[in-house]
Amino acid sequence: MIDALVIGAGQSGLTAARALTDHDLTPVVLEAGPEAVGSWPHYYDSLTLFSPAQHSTMPGLEFPADPDHYPHRDEVVDYLRRYAKTLDADIRTNTTVTTVQAHPDQGFVVHTADGQQLHTAGIVAATGSFGNPYLPELPGQGQFGGNLLHVADYRRPQDYTGQRVIVVGAGNSAVQVAYELTDHATVTLATHNPINFLPQHRDGHDIHHWLVTTGFDQLPPEWLIRYVGGTLVMDTGDYHHALTTGRLNRQPMFTSFDTDAIVWADGTREPVDTVLFATGYRPNLGYLTELGALADGYPLHSAGVSTIHPGLVYVGLEFQRSFSSNTLRGVHRDAELVITALAAHINRAPAKIGL
Repeated sequence: MIDALVIGAGQSGLTAARALTDHDLTPVVLEAGPEAVGSWPHYYDSLTLFSPAQHSTMPGLEFPADPDHYPHRDEVVDYLRRYAKTLDADIRTNTTVTTVQAHPDQGFVVHTADGQQLHTAGIVAATGSFGNPYLPELPGQGQFGGNLLHVADYRRPQDYTGQRVIVVGAGNSAVQVAYELTDHATVTLATHNPINFLPQHRDGHDIHHWLVTTGFDQLPPEWLIRYVGGTLVMDTGDYHHALTTGRLNRQPMFTSFDTDAIVWADGTREPVDTVLFATGYRPNLGYLTELGALADGYPLHSAGVSTIHPGLVYVGLEFQRSFSSNTLRGVHRDAELVITALAAHINRAPAKIGL
């Protein structure tokens, strides 16, 4: 029987594997993709971290860049490749988990798309959310004849040259993508509320310096809602300037679709070529459905430990424990805590099967 099986080999799964070996447990890591870098290669081409290299490091390996440099997507991919090689873990790529069942005697049985059945004492669900993009349903959406996509499918602005594009969303991805599209297309950012900007630099330091030194980075997510009011967009000044000068237009969210158009809140019908939803993601945990560990697709947990199965833990959920839970700089803290709980559960379980 495997000590602990980690599902997903992105930043969350890799930090979980490291924490497991620190507890003298031998992990097996299953990754659906061809290498242990998670979903990073699939993000849009221009994606750049909002945290500088000095605040984008995981335990055991410094990010190989100037501390104040903001790493590009491809730099993160390279970093994760190197990080995986530092681990004493059995990482199996091109292995998709289809379902997890409770074993009748102890632990779990994990089924994979290629027919494997793996028996394990513990499960670390670290599949993130990129594989489950959220696309809201609006009236008339099914009859819209233009391009309708999620930001998960967006790659580069040149693909939309000359088009009329509506970007839906008020977060970092929505603003960043809408901004870069303005050089190639006519763009409107459609949001329910005004954009809530957070200056990237304050008093000579990147904002992440202050998040770390003040401890805000580790506060429960309720504090973010109570004191900030919701989604924040990191800004060096370019995005806010683009909105105030008219380079980037923002309008209240439209109400419905037509065959080749959208309908704004005042009833105005406007033909558009592409509507791009940057409306976030939901946990990609469908393989846990049979366990009864989910409610409407969301895990039933307390600070990352399943409230249904104590041998099941999560790493990398958005706001799992804090503002930084699913980030390069913060995921290891959650991993260390849930793996400590998982190790205690495994060690006090009855004698391991097969020993």
